[in-house]
Formats: sequence, structure tokens, C-alpha cells
Amino acid sequence: MSLAPIVVFDLDGTLAETAPDIMRTLNVILTQEGLPALPYERARELVGAGARALIERGFKVSGRPLDTETLERLFQDFLTIYAQDVASSSHLFDGVLGAMDALTGEGYALAVCTNKPILHTRLILDHFGITDRFASVAGRDTFPFFKPDPRHLTLTIEAAKGDPKRAVMIGDSRTDIATARAAGIPSICVPFGYTDVPIETLEPDFIIQHFDELPAAVARALDPVAIAS
Repeated sequence: MSLAPIVVFDLDGTLAETAPDIMRTLNVILTQEGLPALPYERARELVGAGARALIERGFKVSGRPLDTETLERLFQDFLTIYAQDVASSSHLFDGVLGAMDALTGEGYALAVCTNKPILHTRLILDHFGITDRFASVAGRDTFPFFKPDPRHLTLTIEAAKGDPKRAVMIGDSRTDIATARAAGIPSICVPFGYTDVPIETLEPDFIIQHFDELPAAVARALDPVAIAS
């Protein structure tokens, strides 16, 4: 049985706009610690590097020092609070479902490879009713490795019974690009996710402005002539 070509998606800022619920959880933590809540407009500069980094950034904005022991306590609190309501204010990006339908119809397997803990990842995918669309779902704690270690991506592909020679990574950040590059896999990025610099400055193989463009971009990404040009 031949392996299927595969498209692997990041989650936060790629498949879904999850920042509202992430920021809400951060603000619960901050207000419990006597710090002011931060506006959603700060999300794209704060979200994207994981909960620990998010808490550290929130404290830095507020000007309060944060020791390692307190950070670990607040990190555990964050995970608990977030799991109680991961997606009530989140949404899939426009065109995601149609793009996945088109790719599946063309014979591609689909997978998720994210640095979000697997508990929260599955809760979000379940909330949107899309878990069953993916041949494998890997979070930060699924394997001993996580992005940008390329083994996070290659093991996700292996778990999905995908063909690593016909695989594409879809993401929104330098971490996704670096992971794909280290794995020898082309990357396609969206410009509306969680990145601290414009995505084009990070030089992914392709950039799409809308998910309607994804099936054609995947075909191009797997065309050696297109990659070389």
C-alpha cells in the first residue's frame, strides 16, 4: 500500500483564530495576580510562543518581575483555566473547511502538528467538529520532540501514514518554517497568524492570502520546478 501525499497544519494562527480565548485566559491570570488586563490588540505580539512565554510577556508588559517558581505555578493555572473554555470566542479562518475538502478529494491525507498541548488541541478540534478530518494530531507533548525539532513534523507524518517525500507544512510563524526546512519539507504560510515580523521576511516557500488558494499552492509546493523557480 502506497503512502498518501500529506498536508500538515499548524493550529493557532493557521487553522484557527484562537487568540481571543488565549488572551482571555492570560487576563484571568494577570488579574488574579493584581495586574491589569491586556487588550486583545496586543495578541499578535504576545501569542505564538506558548503559554509560558505568554505569561512572561504579560508580566513584562505590566512591569512586574516574575521568578521561575511563580511562572511554573501560573503556567499550570493557565492550562487548567484554558481547558475549561478553549474556543468559545475562537473561529476557523475563512475557507479552511473548503480547502480541506478539496485536498481530501484530491487524495491528500491531513494532519495537525502544533506546539499546543495535545489536551487543548483536541478540545479545540472537537469544538469545531473537525477532529475526524485528520489522520494524525500531534501536540507539544505527543512525542519527545516539538517544533522546531523536525522530528515533531516527521513523526506526525509517519503517524498519519503519509509520504514524507510528498508532504507540505502549513503554518504562520518562523517556528513552522524552520521545522519544515529542517525536515526538508516545503512550507506554505498565511500572513494573518501569530508572528512578530511580516511573514514574507521569513521566506517560506509560498505564501497564500486566503485558504481558497491552498490546494493550488500545495500542488505547486510539491512540484520541483515550482520550488526551484
